[in-house]
Amino acid sequence: MQVHIQASETSFERSLSHIVALFFEDAKTTFSAGPDDGADLLVLLSAEERESGAAAAAELTDRRDGSRLSSRNERPVPAGASEEFRRRQLKQAMSHALLDVLQRHTGIIQPWGILTGVRPTKLLHERVRRGVPMEQARRELAEDYLISERKIGLMEQIVERQLTALPDLYNLRREVSIYIGVPFCPTKCAYCTFPAYDINGRQGSVNGFLDGLHYEMREIGQWLRRHNVGITTVYYGGGTPTSITAEEMDAMYAAMYEYFPGMDRVREVTVEAGRPDTITPEKLAVLQKWGIDRISINPQSYIQETLDLIGRHHTVRETIDKFEMARHAGMDNINMDLIIGLPGEGLPEFEHTLAETAKLLPESLTVHTLSFKRASEMTRHRGEAKYKVADREEINRMMERAVEWTNEFGYLPYYLYRQKNILGNLENVGYAKPGAESLYNILIIEEMQTIVGLGCGATSKFVHPETGDITRLANPKEPKAYIDAYQTSTEAKIKALETLFAGN
Repeated sequence: MQVHIQASETSFERSLSHIVALFFEDAKTTFSAGPDDGADLLVLLSAEERESGAAAAAELTDRRDGSRLSSRNERPVPAGASEEFRRRQLKQAMSHALLDVLQRHTGIIQPWGILTGVRPTKLLHERVRRGVPMEQARRELAEDYLISERKIGLMEQIVERQLTALPDLYNLRREVSIYIGVPFCPTKCAYCTFPAYDINGRQGSVNGFLDGLHYEMREIGQWLRRHNVGITTVYYGGGTPTSITAEEMDAMYAAMYEYFPGMDRVREVTVEAGRPDTITPEKLAVLQKWGIDRISINPQSYIQETLDLIGRHHTVRETIDKFEMARHAGMDNINMDLIIGLPGEGLPEFEHTLAETAKLLPESLTVHTLSFKRASEMTRHRGEAKYKVADREEINRMMERAVEWTNEFGYLPYYLYRQKNILGNLENVGYAKPGAESLYNILIIEEMQTIVGLGCGATSKFVHPETGDITRLANPKEPKAYIDAYQTSTEAKIKALETLFAGN
């Protein structure tokens, strides 16, 4: 399938092409000011700016059967509005018209409307912060973005839970959170694009990486202490942070307490122990020693054939055993991740996974919808029988069951994010028992404060305390490159912090 968008507004190419991708998983989309005679579908988009508003029209022609559809949309622009606002309204008018003809052509209704971004709940938070009444906020989300009533309800639920878990969420920009990336795993999963390297036979890289990480922790921690900048949360991700030895973990947490200021006031420390095959009694004892009781143990699926296919070299029984081991070791805040739409799995397999999860009942549960990430093993072989996935209709049924199941067992949604190439154009939702929400997940998704990224592949996200403007700095992903560059990367982060917190 080839789709061509013909439009003179080339600055909107990216947004409009992403809307087309919501409807056709394997389509090639082209964009230009002129026609493309080779395309199966041609969408002609025209737009004009008037004194009273912005207007757009879309005409879709299916060259395979000659059928045509058209749509028109107008967005108001008040007198004296800024040029930025006028352009935004013009893009929305074009997006509305495009979405309408594609929905009618395919019969697929997009519950997220014209939204293709990662963080839809930010739209509702922005209105809450401005004091917009909730009824008006709902109406704006429906009219401006064509979001369905059900998804708006989900957004409202999540924002409410976030403000309950973090009542001062809008006032945390003078603090930071810390993300620490440990880039090693026992093996790399087929769907993964995170910085994750097989730890076997890489001890030289591990040692060099840990030297660099301890350096970053010391330099950043000392800067925060000198400038009286507090830390809200600390999150160890990766990779799998429990891939390193118990002794290396112990030294890493000792460095955290030695270098980071005000650890007694840090609200949450999380360690991903996502791969059950990395969990041992010795490592759990280290976590207990340092008072860390929020961990992730991620089954993804309770179907052994699926685990073998996607490269998770542990057994279903091992997931259950390691969960019970963590419970007996005193871990009382455990998260588990499940993935909807893994290869070969449909509703019956997902029902089995939910039934097994019900026997354990972790404090929180993140339900991911499979995304075909560009650099993953699975994406490179997409379409092959080995990685065949369920269709859009079944993916939606599986998500419905996740919602029903979490309601049944007393979990509430508390964060949400979306990804490109996500099956069914759905979302990833974090659920938790009340009081067990991950504060870090809320902060990173809603972009309410600066996240300082340390370690391999960690991205720092600097949120300006006054304007909210965001800048990013990424550490190298590959351990060798990180080892060569960690001093320079640390200096760059300190320079960015000085710009943000100059008045502290």
